[in-house]
Amino acid sequence: MTIPKMLITAGVVLIIAGVLWQVGGRLLPFGRLPGDIVIERGNSTFYFPLMTSIIISVLLSLIFLLFRR
Repeated sequence: MTIPKMLITAGVVLIIAGVLWQVGGRLLPFGRLPGDIVIERGNSTFYFPLMTSIIISVLLSLIFLLFRR
């Protein structure tokens, strides 16, 4: 596969991911899942999306596994 085809494929995948993120954000509360760490003290907030990161990692691993075959 040549570089231009890889760049086009990556762009299409990113566009699809962006659209799904916008539409899915209304249906699935990504970033507000149980397992995400939120610490609020005073006027500062620390947020670490642990469960969201794990889910995104699993989904990307499955997608790359399908593209590899």
